[in-house]
Amino acid sequence: MENISIRMLRLPDVMAITGLSRAAIYAKNNPNDKARFDADFPARIQLSKNAVAWPSDGIQAWIDARIAASRKQHQQGAMA
Repeated sequence: MENISIRMLRLPDVMAITGLSRAAIYAKNNPNDKARFDADFPARIQLSKNAVAWPSDGIQAWIDARIAASRKQHQQGAMA
């Protein structure tokens, strides 16, 4: 049996890890919210009728991409 390295993160965990509010997290998954929708933000997974979670690997990839984009922008700004 393989080690399970991907965890399913519930909303409070996603909020703590990303620093985003509940409303911001749901808005990032809502294409109708033109101002805050983020196609790169991982979609939530329905665990049961009343429970959703986000895969930890998707959240980590989104954070890594945000960090890389920010660093690239700062490097380009320093060269200008």
